[in-house]
Amino acid sequence: MAWGQKKSGGRKEPLFGLPAALADLRLSPADRIPNPEERPKKSAKRSSNSGDEEPPRERKPAPAGGKRRKSRRGSWIGRLFYWGVVLGLWAAIAVIGVVVWVGAHLPPIQSLEIPKRPPTIQIVGMDGSMLAQRGEMAGANIALKDLPPYLPKAFIAIEDRRFYSHYGIDPIGIFRAAVTNILHRGVSQGGSTLTQQLAKNLFLTQERTLQRKLQEAELALWLERKHSKNEILELYLNRVYFGSGAYGVEAAAQRYFGKSAKNVTLAEAAMLAGLVKSPSRLAPNRNPEGAEQRAQIVLSAMADAKFITEAQAKASIGHPSYNVKPAGAGTVNYVADWIGEVLDDLVGQIDQNIVVETTIDPKLQNVAEAAIIDELAAKSVKFNVTQGALVAMTPDGAVRAMVGGRNYAESQFNRAVTAKRQPGSAFKPFVYLTAVEAGLTPETIRTDAPLDIKGWKPENYTHEYFGSVTLTQALAMSLNTVAVRLGLEVGPKNVVRTAHRLGISSKLDANPSIALGTSEVSVIELVGAYAPFANGGTAVSPHVVTKIRTNKGKLLYVRPADQPARVIEPRYVAMMNAMMMETLISGTARKAEIPGWTAAGKTGTSQDFRDAWFIGYTANLVTGVWLGNDDNSPTKKATGGGLPVEVWTRFMRSAHQGVPVASLPNSQVGWALSNLMQASSQVSPPSPQSLAPPAPVPSAGQYRPPPTRTSAPPNPNARPEAAAGLDGWLVDRLFGGR
Repeated sequence: MAWGQKKSGGRKEPLFGLPAALADLRLSPADRIPNPEERPKKSAKRSSNSGDEEPPRERKPAPAGGKRRKSRRGSWIGRLFYWGVVLGLWAAIAVIGVVVWVGAHLPPIQSLEIPKRPPTIQIVGMDGSMLAQRGEMAGANIALKDLPPYLPKAFIAIEDRRFYSHYGIDPIGIFRAAVTNILHRGVSQGGSTLTQQLAKNLFLTQERTLQRKLQEAELALWLERKHSKNEILELYLNRVYFGSGAYGVEAAAQRYFGKSAKNVTLAEAAMLAGLVKSPSRLAPNRNPEGAEQRAQIVLSAMADAKFITEAQAKASIGHPSYNVKPAGAGTVNYVADWIGEVLDDLVGQIDQNIVVETTIDPKLQNVAEAAIIDELAAKSVKFNVTQGALVAMTPDGAVRAMVGGRNYAESQFNRAVTAKRQPGSAFKPFVYLTAVEAGLTPETIRTDAPLDIKGWKPENYTHEYFGSVTLTQALAMSLNTVAVRLGLEVGPKNVVRTAHRLGISSKLDANPSIALGTSEVSVIELVGAYAPFANGGTAVSPHVVTKIRTNKGKLLYVRPADQPARVIEPRYVAMMNAMMMETLISGTARKAEIPGWTAAGKTGTSQDFRDAWFIGYTANLVTGVWLGNDDNSPTKKATGGGLPVEVWTRFMRSAHQGVPVASLPNSQVGWALSNLMQASSQVSPPSPQSLAPPAPVPSAGQYRPPPTRTSAPPNPNARPEAAAGLDGWLVDRLFGGR
């Protein structure tokens, strides 16, 4: 029987691999996904003969209602605790990550040191008085124990009341500031501690970013770990900025009150503490009312913190004793800027506090500033002149005063050193010097008549021509046609060489118009080029720095003595001085007069009245004045003989008060007398016309000589009437003329 069954089943081959695994896999109808339409209805009773189905499970009785709610509540609390722990861990990881990231952008903590202050440059005048300061105005470090107790307490009261109880960061203060700012709908209170402010001042920039605030917090914690509270407070008081370039309480007390921080009053201490919030806006020399109101808030905070009594606060508020020291003259900052530009060439890189001794006379600087500002205030609208510059130097090149503009706060551009403008007729002395060096003399006759040079027709200012004139007359009256003829006669290249030899450093174009000052120069180089006329013919190098030393007195630089270099022969100096003296006697600068002093000079007006100049000198000072507009726009007929002469005269009269009188070098009057007899033999007897008073001066300040006789044709070898030149002036006075 068994054998038959085996035979009926047939032989089965063994299966391996995937076929073997799938051999017993069978799908029953229950394993298929039924069609919703063909889904059989649920029977009330499962078929009892389905042996492969599990028996029905027994239902456990439901728990009581209270137990079920308790279980759900416990589950909710557990889940909350779980997620709280998870979020806390992630928050801790995030905080650690931020701290690591911020720290990675800081220098290594172990290498951090309190940085040294940037060097301070003090600039003093020839009398030792302070003129200006560059860099941080930092007074000497002052110990906390040397300050009056109410001074540091004023800062603690208004900036960080919990200074002695926090560890560099004050969470309570931050929360209080946040609430206050929300209530006021804006930033009305800060949460930074004094330590954070110190960290920012020492190591960070002033940018308002989240990264900087986080770096500030880390550095504050480092400072608190490395230094004591009193050390941090002392560092803060000696480094915080108080406005007007003052860093530290000592510098601020000197700047605003003219005293040491050791001696400030309670009211002054409150004002200093109040400045920290907004130094530029609350500086007492700019905004005394705002500074006083802020100081009253500080006093109230000190009383509230029990640092002072209510009576002390009320007494200081009711009777303020602020003695704000006025700021120095503004235009001296042009000098300070000029010094800053040359310091690197003199002493190299500056890594310590230095004192720069200068040639500036503070009194003359104030006079020069007042002369420029007052003249422009009175006449700038009338003549459409908005700017001016003045340079005054001794005949050896030491600058005594410099004004680079009417208002340094509005414009720091130095028009005395940096600006280059056309000098106009103020350039003519170089033409005439070249001529006399070529053999001409002040009595040489040249023709003033219309001129045409390849279509260029230079004209005199008055559009009048005077025929045969001496060089003295031509220079005194600033006759353009004579200057151009002389320039062509001696050669424009030679004129350029002469100007460069005397000290002009700017590029000059050697063309016929150079005689009329069409190439641009600066005020300081033109004044320096006139100095050889005042010192007897020696070249000078305009300078302002005499010594540079450290605060402790160590000399870093001493200006070497100039080696005399003659650029004009004495006889030519005498001739030029004689001619330019006539400019002030009968020429375009007759308003320029210094009682008791012999002076000489030359006016200048550029094309379309864009620039007005006067360079004049005595044996004591050489001073140049320029007036015009920065945009090179024309003025309303402002000429060199007008406003510049008025500024020059006001300054020079004040500068020469009490100074012993001295004559210009090489005895110009003596030179003139030595030529007197030869000149007088060529002069015709005075006629009634020549003895008449001079003609009225034209409105623009130009001189028109009295008309010459026309009864006979002019003799080309004879001098003009005696009334015109310096020799003629002497003839009139020595031999009974007018």
